[in-house]
Amino acid sequence: MRPWKLLDSTTVAGEAHDMKLYQRGDEYSIKTGYSELMNSRMHSSEDILAELGCKPIRHKTDAHILIGGLGMGFTLAEALKHSHKQAKITVAELVPAVIQWNQSHLAALAGNPLQDNRVSVFQGDVGLLMRDNNNEYDAILLDVDNGPEGLTRQENGTLYSLNGLKAAKKALKPKGIFAVWSAFPEPRFTKRMKQAGFQTTEVPCRAHSKKGSKHMVWLGVNA
Repeated sequence: MRPWKLLDSTTVAGEAHDMKLYQRGDEYSIKTGYSELMNSRMHSSEDILAELGCKPIRHKTDAHILIGGLGMGFTLAEALKHSHKQAKITVAELVPAVIQWNQSHLAALAGNPLQDNRVSVFQGDVGLLMRDNNNEYDAILLDVDNGPEGLTRQENGTLYSLNGLKAAKKALKPKGIFAVWSAFPEPRFTKRMKQAGFQTTEVPCRAHSKKGSKHMVWLGVNA
C-alpha cells in the first residue's frame, strides 16, 4: 500500500496539534494529531446534509444558503447541485488553509465548487454571520467539527447551545431549513433543537454509501 504523503500543515487556534493535509494516490485526508477529521472517500452523509437542506428550496430563484464549514468541498458541491442557478451560497470557513487547499490540492475533488459564480467565501466564524443577519437565509447547513460534540469545546460550543440554535432560527426566513451534520447520534441535541423552536427530524445515514460509520443529520424547519 502506498504511504501517505504530507502536502501541507497549518496551526489552528485553540488546538494542541497542527491540521495536516495528506494524499495517497487519489485519496486525501485531513488530520489533527492521530484523529482524521475528513477523508475524500467518505462524504455520503455530507451529501445527504446538503440535499436535505437545499431540495425544498431548489426552485427558489433568490434563495440564500449559508454553509458552515468548507471541508473538502463536497457539501458545497451538493448544495450547488440542488440549488437554483440564480441562488446565492455563502460558505463560512474558520481556517484559512482549508480555503487555500480547496483552491489548490482539493479543488478537483468535488468539481471545483468554489469557482461557481453563485458562491462567496467568508473566512471566519459562521456564528458571526448567523448573529449579524436576521431573516436572511433560506437554509443553513452546519458541518463544523464532529457535530454537537462542540458543546464541550469553547471554540464551537455556542453554535450548538440553545442560544446558538436560537441565533440560527433568527437568521432564517420563515419556513427556512436548518440542517446539522454529526458523526454520531445525540438525543439531547434533538431535544435542544425542538426547544429552540425547530420542527425537527433525525435522519440516520452512513459515512460511505450504505457502509461505514453511522452518522446523523438533523433537519429543522423554522416554524
